[in-house]
Amino acid sequence: MAWRRIQEQRLRGRAFQPRFELHDVVASWLGGLLAITALSLISSWSHYPLVVAPFGASTVLLFGHPGSPLAQPRNIVLGNTVAAAVSVVCVATLGRTPWAMGLAVGVTIALGQLLRCLHPPAGAVALLGVLLKVQPGFVVMPMLTGSLLLTLMAVLFSRLRPGDDPYPHHWF
Repeated sequence: MAWRRIQEQRLRGRAFQPRFELHDVVASWLGGLLAITALSLISSWSHYPLVVAPFGASTVLLFGHPGSPLAQPRNIVLGNTVAAAVSVVCVATLGRTPWAMGLAVGVTIALGQLLRCLHPPAGAVALLGVLLKVQPGFVVMPMLTGSLLLTLMAVLFSRLRPGDDPYPHHWF
């Protein structure tokens, strides 16, 4: 009986792991490559910091699984921006302490759920903000601006791929 339960669990687990066609893998690779490269170039040309590590994770969702509810514009833009604001408040009130780090991530998760903008990379945004002892400008640059640019790039990229469902599936 235990063996059968294990087999059923294994089969159920496989059902939740998506399989990707080779053309999807190539498109995801190209989208991620172009998006982060473009963000880096814009950052270099403008002299405004636009590249932060959590954007790598956002890019995985945007180009690797754009149909995910966690990859929609509301989640990317609002989730990352809320996390940045939370980290600013935590730094201002608690500094760069272990409690500030944990609180920033926990509050980001709770607000993401309450505001229906849950975005896993936002947890990294909150933690990074506390680690870097960010100031209020972090909310707008790089987080809001970078999130908007990444989302725009994903929208444009999806329009260039014939035969796919266009991104996003919903805006709000």
